Order: sequence, then C-alpha cells, then structure tokens
Amino acid sequence: MEKAVTIKRKQRKFKELPLLLIALPGILYLIINNYIPMLGIFLAFKDYSFIKGIFGSDWCGFDNFKFLFKTGDAWKMTRNTILYNLAFIVIGTVLAILVAVLICELGKRMRVKIFQAALLLPNMLSWVVIGYIVYAFLNADTGFINNTILKFLKLDPISWYSFTGAWPAILVSVFLWKNLGYQSIIFTASIAGIDKSIYEAAAIDGASKMKQIFYITLPMLKPTVIILTLMSIGRIFYSDFGLFYQVPQNSGALYGVTQTIDTYVYRGLMELNDVGMSAAAGVYQSVIGFVLVLLANKIVRKYDAENALF
Repeated sequence: MEKAVTIKRKQRKFKELPLLLIALPGILYLIINNYIPMLGIFLAFKDYSFIKGIFGSDWCGFDNFKFLFKTGDAWKMTRNTILYNLAFIVIGTVLAILVAVLICELGKRMRVKIFQAALLLPNMLSWVVIGYIVYAFLNADTGFINNTILKFLKLDPISWYSFTGAWPAILVSVFLWKNLGYQSIIFTASIAGIDKSIYEAAAIDGASKMKQIFYITLPMLKPTVIILTLMSIGRIFYSDFGLFYQVPQNSGALYGVTQTIDTYVYRGLMELNDVGMSAAAGVYQSVIGFVLVLLANKIVRKYDAENALF
C-alpha cells in the first residue's frame, strides 16, 4: 500500500514538473524583484551613511518616519496621493467598463480591432513622451490650446504650468487617456467569457440591449471589478511617478496639487541624499496598503463572500 502511494506521488511530481518549469521564470522574477528587496526594510530604521555602508550605519529608530511626517507638506502629499488614486479607480473603472461594453456590442468587425489598437497605443508610450505631448498642448507661448483654441475664442492665454486650478482635471484626463485602453481590454475579455446563451434567452424573452447590459453584463462583471478594485486599493498610497513628475514638468508652482508621496521622496532623495527617509516612506506605503487591502477584503467577504480574494 505504501509503495503504491509512493509511486503515485512520484508520478504526480513528474506530471507537475513541466508546469513548474513554465512558471519558473515568473517565480524567479517575483523573488528577485519583490521579495529580495524586502530585506532592505531595515534601512528605514537606520541613519544611512555611504561611508559606513548598509550594515555599518547607525540605528536611529523611528527618526526617519518623524522626518517624513514633520514636514509641512505631509498632509498635502498624502491627500493628493489618496484623492488622485480614488479618482483613477472610480472614473477609470466606470469608463473602462463603458468602453468594453461598446466594443463588445460592435461585434467582430475590422473596425473593432482598429479601435482597440488606437485605445491601447497610449499605454505603450513612456511618460517622458507623454509629458512632451502635453507640453505641446499647454506651453504658454507655442502651445496648441493658447494659440488655437483660446485665440479662436478670443480669450487671454493662460500660463498652464503655474495655474494650479486646472491640474487635477489635466492629470486625471492624461491618466485615463493612457490607461483606459488597457483597462478596457481586461473587461472586454471578461465580457467575452460570458455564456452567449444567456443573452439569447434574454432576447427571446424580449429584453432590449440596455436591459441585457444592466441585468446580465454588469452583474457578471462584478467579480472582475471587485478583484481589480482590491488590487488598486493596495496601491492607493502609491502614485504613478511619471504622471506626477514628467507631465507637470517638475514645476515648483504646481507642487500643491501635483506633490505625492513618491515625488516627495524622489525630490528628497535627490536633494538631501537621505536613503533612510526614502526607505521609511516605502515601508509606510507598503504597510498602509496592506492594511487597506485586508480591510477592503473583509468588507467584501462580509457582504459577498464568493467574490472575496481570501
């Protein structure tokens, strides 16, 4: 009996070996990129010195965290990080679902592939390129908006890179333009996986396209929306560095509305060379993000246990 069990285990290992080999590159990437750097967490509690090195630097307790929160910009950068990410999650999810539904309703025509490619193209561009594209529109002297739109409307030109009131809308718009295509593809794939017989039965019962969308498509998308939202909540204290640094062209006049935790840490690292403070900010973001994921998942599990992550 024991020999038979041992033979079955060996056979199972040989069957699983090809799958493990396929997953090996991804596992190695995860270990190298995500887990090994976690050993540097202790830098957040050290007064790092380039002369003494990582292990020789003196311990400083929570002084790096105090420095991070004592700054007058602590509230602003935390507020900006959270509010921008909330806008990206809510508005981005709604628009991505809308685009996915519209694409699926067009059927399998050639123009659908053209639309998808056009939507996905901005996602392939780096933030440096997008920053210069935005600059071409917003430049005070040669920008398209000042020299074409505002001139046609007989309005005075605006110095966009010092006009703080417009930048929340600009940043949200640019983010959506870049990421909407990729997000919509995820929802398009989810819609494509819905059993078509459900739509056929609804059509036979006299349900219109709008009713099919509201009573079949959207409820079926709920698991995907919940999973993506939970993942986004885990990174709500992180910001897209390229968006908040490259697009505003690092304009000091806009720090009040463009300063996030990531850009603050970068500027602090470049100006002060304070590695410990940067590490403290990373630990702070990770811990808060982890706690938020646990809380959000607990809420989901309470009201809809089937769609909870764990």
